[in-house]
Amino acid sequence: MVVPTEHALHEAIQVAPLVLSDDVKQQKIEQKLAQMKFSAATVRKIQEVFLSEMNKGIHLQPSSLQMENTYVPELLDGTEEGLYLALDLGGTNFRVLLLELAHGTPIREEVKKYHISSDLRVGSGIRLFDYLAECVSDFVIAQGLQDVELPLGFTFSFPMIQHSLDIGVLVTWTKTFNCPDVVNKDAVRLLRESLDRRGDTKVKVVAILNDTTGTLVQGSTLDPDTAIGLILGTGSNACYLERADRVEHWETERHGERQVIIDIEWGAFGDNGVLDFIKTDYDRENDANSLIVNSFTFEKYISGKYMGELVRVVLARLNRDGLLFVGDHTPGCLLIPGNLTSDLVSDIEQDSVDGGSYNTKEILKKFGIVPDEDDVKTVQYVCEVVSNRAALLVAICLGVLLKRIDREHVTIAVDGSLYKHHPRLESWIKQYIPLLAPDHKFKMIHAEDGSGKGAALVAAIAQRLHNRID
Repeated sequence: MVVPTEHALHEAIQVAPLVLSDDVKQQKIEQKLAQMKFSAATVRKIQEVFLSEMNKGIHLQPSSLQMENTYVPELLDGTEEGLYLALDLGGTNFRVLLLELAHGTPIREEVKKYHISSDLRVGSGIRLFDYLAECVSDFVIAQGLQDVELPLGFTFSFPMIQHSLDIGVLVTWTKTFNCPDVVNKDAVRLLRESLDRRGDTKVKVVAILNDTTGTLVQGSTLDPDTAIGLILGTGSNACYLERADRVEHWETERHGERQVIIDIEWGAFGDNGVLDFIKTDYDRENDANSLIVNSFTFEKYISGKYMGELVRVVLARLNRDGLLFVGDHTPGCLLIPGNLTSDLVSDIEQDSVDGGSYNTKEILKKFGIVPDEDDVKTVQYVCEVVSNRAALLVAICLGVLLKRIDREHVTIAVDGSLYKHHPRLESWIKQYIPLLAPDHKFKMIHAEDGSGKGAALVAAIAQRLHNRID
């Protein structure tokens, strides 16, 4: 494929112009949003900065990218047999999952959900892990497997530092969890100790991972060319298969590994200021409205947790500047922080796909707004500009990964609510990647439940590696 010229790239990444009945208002609105559109030069600069941060992170130099070694050195090879467990902890509800494999392929799956009460999510970590162990035992005994040795993969969706495949030290709690005595402790060890105290099952915790790693592994069962895992939901992250000889952080003994999954932790890309050249006033306000300011910089551009709020910030600015919901078209409670969610942005985007306005009008009506036609078009335009920028940013980074992996064909396994429900993100990403990584063939597949199935599959890989070394 011919590398597009800067002009061709610039033209290809632009959204359709806004068309209003008032030319002056139209020009003013487009000027207000111009800073959220990238030139070809800006795209190239983002590529360079992302690659630079990756290289620094993998060589243990200061970087906004953690580039964490997951110690998963290979994918399924088709020899995996038997029963494997997964414990998926990431929110107020968690799951225990049993997966039966035959020739490396899942043939049976059993799942049970459990709730973690608010008092268990704060305070003593021992109480929390004892409860997790209690639920694992409950599940295993209900399956009649208390006397069977069961390897378990532990999806622990909190920032951690991995020292091996089965050592994950918590850096900080997020979401609604705050058990201070677990910080800087190994989550695997705590779970093992809780299971040992019970002594009523033969569960062995053999691996710890996050949902992104699980998504890549789960994707590999659907397509053997899978080499990238992507989460695009409430939060966002990516991982990929890296050459083992490039990875400096490797605390365990090496056994001739050729590759390893690297967890990029790209939600924090730019936390050190390297992306400030694309930060707009809207992004600064969105950040100021967030729970932890000056953190998760990249996530605030692209993820479901923040996309709706970013659109709301833009709409509020346009209203204040007299360009939206003017006169009788009062803004209602739409302009209160947190009131416009990303699922509503997806619904408005569906109107743009369909060429209609029903969803947009219904959503605005719920906020007490009776819009005129220019209001509707402006709201749809803002949603498109914000969504398109998110898709372009994801595509830029995926393009860098495709070049780095440099295989004839790479499949990208994706999961996450934003990716599933936004009507245009996937098509935009697929449209932009060939412009940014020409000559690198790829496809995207939806790999659901990396945090569940993927964790059980990683347990199977861990068990096979353990048996081989023994």
